[in-house]
Amino acid sequence: MASSLRQSPRAPAAQPPALHDRALQDLSFIRHTMEGASSFTDVPGWGLVAIGVTAIIAAVIAATQVTAGRWLSVWLVEAVVGALLGGGMMWRKMRRRVRSADAPLLSVPARKFLFGFWPAILAGAILTFALINVQHVFSDPRASVRALPGLWLVLYGVGVTTAGAFSVRAVPLMGAGFIAIGTVALFAQNVSGDFLLALGFGAWQAMFGVWIARRHGG
Repeated sequence: MASSLRQSPRAPAAQPPALHDRALQDLSFIRHTMEGASSFTDVPGWGLVAIGVTAIIAAVIAATQVTAGRWLSVWLVEAVVGALLGGGMMWRKMRRRVRSADAPLLSVPARKFLFGFWPAILAGAILTFALINVQHVFSDPRASVRALPGLWLVLYGVGVTTAGAFSVRAVPLMGAGFIAIGTVALFAQNVSGDFLLALGFGAWQAMFGVWIARRHGG
């Protein structure tokens, strides 16, 4: 009788996940969400200043060249120098942030910034060699590259503006200025292309570089 009233054993209920595991998952989700919503602040302010100085020097040298081929060579060298300066100083700033905040080197804002910037730069490189006959430019002293300054400034501005949507406010403002200067270069045929390149890649970029360096670190 007593044995018939005895309840049959039940299978043990599934154990809920440990509280600390759930807390870690929630913290990871919150951190990832906040990281994705934050701004990319590793734009190298002093790097932009250095690029601006080299661009002004390049404009002075390019203005003295007697052929389009030599002129193009000066600006291609400047493009490489600028890319090395900007990339190297951005890498340095990102490494410094990683050491101080124990954060990933390529954060979500960094990836968004880079993916927004480089397509326009790549388009500028492709269009440069699509719009000119390289052999003609380097062999014919009468060859013209009049459209290139405006093209470079506008596309660089597009890249900076697009990438700047994920960065501090100064970056898209700088990009808008490049687009404006590039538009002038494309339509104002009586204005020197080298002067506008020095104004855009040189003075304008250096001015914003100082602004960014003072407000967001070098």
